Amino acid sequence: MDPGAEKPRVAIAGATGYAGQELLRILARHPSVTLTTAMSSGTTSKPRSMPALNHIWDNPIVPLDLDRLTAEADFVFLALPEAIAAKIVPSLLKKECRVIDLSGAFRIRNNEQRRQWYPETVDLPEGVVYALPERHRDHMRLARVLACPGCYPTAALLALEPLEAAGLIEEPIIIDAKSGLSGAGKTPSDRTHFSENHGSVAAYGVFSHRHGPEIIQELQKSVIFVPHLVPLNRGILETIYVKLRPATSAKQVEEALKTAYADAPFVRLTGEVLPEIKNVAYTNFCDLGWVVDEATQSAVLVSCLDNLIKGAAGQAVQNLNIVAGFDERTGLL
Repeated sequence: MDPGAEKPRVAIAGATGYAGQELLRILARHPSVTLTTAMSSGTTSKPRSMPALNHIWDNPIVPLDLDRLTAEADFVFLALPEAIAAKIVPSLLKKECRVIDLSGAFRIRNNEQRRQWYPETVDLPEGVVYALPERHRDHMRLARVLACPGCYPTAALLALEPLEAAGLIEEPIIIDAKSGLSGAGKTPSDRTHFSENHGSVAAYGVFSHRHGPEIIQELQKSVIFVPHLVPLNRGILETIYVKLRPATSAKQVEEALKTAYADAPFVRLTGEVLPEIKNVAYTNFCDLGWVVDEATQSAVLVSCLDNLIKGAAGQAVQNLNIVAGFDERTGLL
């Protein structure tokens, strides 16, 4: 970006949710943009303050106002429910705003699959790109809508796509994924109640979680995806089991991952020192480790990230940095 140019104006819709608050925290301190407004998800909510963000963002969170959003922003971040995102994005595009969407509304390209998982998104607007930055940055630069991947798919695809691209893995792929409770969103439920989760781990959404089709779409391979809730505030750890193609060596697996992420500032390869959630919490890093058993032609990969940062808000800002021509790390380190 031209150093003498005006800073792009950015706005957030859905700033009161967990991911929205992280967006607000990052963008309010981002040195290369001007954060103009932060809105809630509802049009009738009262303006409210965010005590945790005092002296970071001291303006109120105002009700969702589409006219104000389009008038005050060049880039609009949406941390909204899918139905609301699907409804307002066409209007944002008509006003020449570029959209960075954290919901799932625009992730699924197949019409039939999308009708099943995100029925409010009848059609995909022109210019939608699935925005996993480490894998799709060249396709993102001219996108009008950046559909940020889900948190579970981000961890899975960063581990698996390089091996699939190198032709090293066979079907089926088994993903055992564990997430902290903030991944379920801010709206309380029996499943996210403290008394229901403390001291427990629970599988859910087996063969029925909407992130499964998203992973399959990007890999074009059969996947068995089983998510679990664990009693943590944040973080995802995925243990991924793959069968390697015959005669695949541990060195080939290592080289595929090192080649893929040689220039990726937010992917840290840990090799056989398997990653842990505590090392990625509150950061935009994804840590990847792996162990290969050449005797059985099997590999176990462990992928770890913060679901609210690299799995949501941080990745969204990383995408902004790429399409706006900033250093990819700006505001994130």
